[in-house]
Amino acid sequence: MTTTLNPPRMDAVRTAVRFPLHLEITVCTPEREYHAITEDVSANGVLFASEEVPAVGARVTFTIKMPATVMGGHEDVLLYCIGRIVRHKRTSTKNMAAAVIDEYSLKAEHA
Repeated sequence: MTTTLNPPRMDAVRTAVRFPLHLEITVCTPEREYHAITEDVSANGVLFASEEVPAVGARVTFTIKMPATVMGGHEDVLLYCIGRIVRHKRTSTKNMAAAVIDEYSLKAEHA
């Protein structure tokens, strides 16, 4: 018996819910830092806009301060991530890059 596998559709690949959050983020590569604003955030990654963006394939680290109201708690949470840039997107006004999150840790930020 032969089974044929169909390639995944793009909408099937993006399974995590994306939240349209505009938060400050600093994305770091071994060469430099990029100061940016998130466009959306999901459990799998982040889309951000910046004047310049890291190259596709670049390994990155970044920290996002997630507001308590978003996290459903009483304290803001710092999200520390290690990931990689997987795509670029350009609009008439923005340079954007999508980063996949490979590893993360959370830390409550005390007031």
